[in-house]
Order: sequence, then structure tokens, then C-alpha cells
Amino acid sequence: MINKAAADAALRGLAMGDCFGGTWFRRRFVPGELKVGPWRRTDDTAMAVVLLGMLEGRGEVDQDALAVGFAEAYARDPYRQYGAGMHDVLPALGDGEAWAEVTARQFGGQGSWGNGAAMRVAPLGAWFAGDLNRCAYEAARSAQVTHAHPEAAAGAVAVALAAALNVESALSLHAIAERVTEGDIGRRLRVVAELGADVRPIEVVGEVGSGRRMSAADTVPFALWCAARHPDDLEAALWATASGRGDVDTTCAITGGVVGARTGVAGLPAFWLAAAEPAR
Repeated sequence: MINKAAADAALRGLAMGDCFGGTWFRRRFVPGELKVGPWRRTDDTAMAVVLLGMLEGRGEVDQDALAVGFAEAYARDPYRQYGAGMHDVLPALGDGEAWAEVTARQFGGQGSWGNGAAMRVAPLGAWFAGDLNRCAYEAARSAQVTHAHPEAAAGAVAVALAAALNVESALSLHAIAERVTEGDIGRRLRVVAELGADVRPIEVVGEVGSGRRMSAADTVPFALWCAARHPDDLEAALWATASGRGDVDTTCAITGGVVGARTGVAGLPAFWLAAAEPAR
């Protein structure tokens, strides 16, 4: 079953999280204190728009076409705070190099284990809600186009599964940890699954990080814990995520996509909706 409405809601939630989180870039976090708009979106949203557009046009991940789409979006607007590695990868894709070769040579042949594949994937998870096996398969394929390292793919799969489960009001960190078991991602997912919702976000950060290392393992588990803590309250989920500091636009984009897949953004304060740059 395809859920286009939930995928669009996830994109809007992701974009709101991206914009909201970005207001804390190089600024000290103060609970309840909001920056005057406009709030600009970053590469998190730019790449999510391309991914969802592909699903709307083709119904599945076409890796070659996705590579072209990412490269074209970058060429149109490269000033969206793309990660350092993407300034190498995306121009190479735009020059016609094969994505598998470009991504495989990153980081001395290991491939990138960054959070770029995870930050953009929530709309895909919502799109395939109701079919978790297909959701995981397509999420991994979407990751491989820019991130060859298995940790990056695992992060994308975890986020996609979270969005799919939340559409069905069934978000469970234990359920995700049972499916994503390998490597550092798997270990940290098991940690947050056992922590429960009663601890403070900053305590969770102490256990698993919040993106300061710009890796999927250092970003995804904390963001998903925040989403699972507030699965039907996008505003509360984003405040909890931002309080963890770190790579705030990315953690908030992940949380926003997962929670927004269920809630949409209509319930947010009018000031937020006016300040944030539209998703597309």
C-alpha cells in the first residue's frame, strides 16, 4: 500500500524540523526562545524533496535517476549547507560519473557513514507504511546512491522504519532495533530502546550522541528516541530534539519527518508556519 498523504506530511514535518533546528546554528540553545524568521531549510530538505519526487513519479527508488536528481538540485542551489563530502560527490555525479564508483571511493574506499541518507528518508518510510520489508529495502537503495558505508544505510533504514511505524501509530524503538541489528547503529538503537521516555534528552545524548561527529550512528538513535517520546506531538518532539544540541538541523529534520508523518504540521504555532521556508 502506498500512502502519498503521509509521505507529503513527513516531508513537511522534515522541512519544519530542518528550519527549526537550523535556527540554533552557531547560537546557544535557550528553551522556549525562538529566532525571528525567516527560517531557511538546508540540504536535509533539498534532498528529501528529490527523493519524494522520485517516488511520486516512479513509485520506487531508481538509483541512477536519483543520482541525477540529487546532482541537479545541488547545481541549482549549492548553498544549502551540504556536508563536506557532498561537495565532492554531487558535482561528480553531475559530471556523469557512475554513482557506485563515486561513493565507493569516499573516505579512503570505506564510503561515507554520515547522516545524509538518514536525514532525507522519512518521506520514503511514510510512503511505504504498511510494508516494512519494502520500506527497508527501498531505504537502503536510496542511501547507496550517496553513502556506500553500511552504517549510513542502516541509519536510513532505521529512520524509514520509524516513519512507517508512526504512520500506523505503532512507533517502537524495540521493533526498529530488532530489524536494524548490525554495527554501531544497531548497538545504539538497543541502548535508546532500553532507556525509555522518562530520562531527559541530554542524558540520552550522553549515551549515544546528538550529531557532533556528523555520523549516522551519532545522530539517528537520539533523533528516533525523541520521536518515540513524542510520537503525536511535533512541537514537543522538536523542542526535545533541539535541547540535545549537536547537529540540530539534522536531528530535528529526522525527528520532524518521523513525527510529521503522523501529525502533519497544521497543529504547530502560526508563528512557526509563517517563519519556516516552505518544503517545496
